[in-house]
Amino acid sequence: MERLLMKRLIAWKNSPYRKPLILKGVRQVGKTWILKEFGRKYFENTAYFNFDEHEEYRQFFETTKDVNRILQNLMLASGQKILPQKTLIIFDEIQDCPNVINSMKYFCENAPEYPIACAGSLLGIALSRPSSFPVGKVSFMQISPMTFTEFLLANGDQNLAVFLESVDALEPLPDAFFNPLYEKLKMYYITGGMPEAVRMWTEARDIQAMQDVLSDILGAYERDFAKHPNVSEFPKISMIWKSVPSQLARENKKFIYKAVKEGARAREYEDALQWLVDARLVHKVYRSSAPGLPISAYDDISAFKIYLADVGLLRRLAMLSPTAFSEGNRLFTEFKGALTENYVLQTLLTQFEVPPRYWSQNNPPYEVDFLIQHENDIFPVEVKSETNTASKSLKKFKELFPDKVKLRIRFSLDNLKLDEDVLNIPLFMADHTEKCIRLALDLKLSQGKK
Repeated sequence: MERLLMKRLIAWKNSPYRKPLILKGVRQVGKTWILKEFGRKYFENTAYFNFDEHEEYRQFFETTKDVNRILQNLMLASGQKILPQKTLIIFDEIQDCPNVINSMKYFCENAPEYPIACAGSLLGIALSRPSSFPVGKVSFMQISPMTFTEFLLANGDQNLAVFLESVDALEPLPDAFFNPLYEKLKMYYITGGMPEAVRMWTEARDIQAMQDVLSDILGAYERDFAKHPNVSEFPKISMIWKSVPSQLARENKKFIYKAVKEGARAREYEDALQWLVDARLVHKVYRSSAPGLPISAYDDISAFKIYLADVGLLRRLAMLSPTAFSEGNRLFTEFKGALTENYVLQTLLTQFEVPPRYWSQNNPPYEVDFLIQHENDIFPVEVKSETNTASKSLKKFKELFPDKVKLRIRFSLDNLKLDEDVLNIPLFMADHTEKCIRLALDLKLSQGKK
């Protein structure tokens, strides 16, 4: 597997301002693997400590804050050598170890020569608890499910990944690349980006094994729901989780609590939903009233959509068979828009610092799927799962906010092109959205000068 996050880890290693690192990500997204691979490739050795497997290691952090003494105890207990600058120290499964998290302050201040990377499941939950947290003394990175580009690399399609990387003009892509990329994208909708599911397909070509892996991951997530400190929240979390496919299958994808349970009210379920958001098992996209800055100032916090962390997990949770993609049956046709939106959101989250929003209005109804902020500009985004790209909502958005819309973006199965101020990006190029926006703005600027 090749993970693009490795470049950021290397930059962290070489930074003169390096702090202990906390790597966040959902269960089975590849946190431990990438840290061990990073240690194997770029350090003389790796000292790995798993606080779930060896609970006794936690005691070393409870009795002292002296980092040299902590390291000495860890070396003696594990038999692993730890050398300044040369050893990557990995602290894994730290979500239930507040003393370990707190100790990062002292490693940062008193032993910066030791590179330390921490990981754990449900870290978003652990870090949201009120406790002594080393503010300003750690760096954070988020590892997400594998992108479509990473899927191509794992599948042996380096030529397609290299081609997409080489695109530097807004011109139609040749069929020799367009057609196979579309076929690979359909496969990515099936597998998603969880590394083990991808491996079962790319190495073994075993659909059933891939299905089983996704089922196991969903089962592990549901067991995690029971870890909520308030046991009464467990069934609510589970009901919200299982309602996501039906929420996204509706024409209006705004989250409705009554779709979770008849008569359900926001105040009864909002804590359960926030747990899923903190765990990053779901992404919450707020409705925005206008394309203004800062974008958060225009949030309507009473209206939002939720998406799953991974498109493959969404397909499996919806119990949609992989055969639906080849048969083109009614079930897939109805749900295809939901999968496509989930996929686009995933890739936007990895490219833009500000989380996307969406825009809508009633009477008459219009909805723009996402608003994204690139530097100090906000762009409306529409997602189409096919080549039928008539777009009344993008047109209406420009009518309402003519001075704030430099560029409108549409994802579809049409080819790459810039049509006046509408940039059409083929769905399989979604990982390159930021680059396509820059190309479009540069082109519009040069045309304006002429």
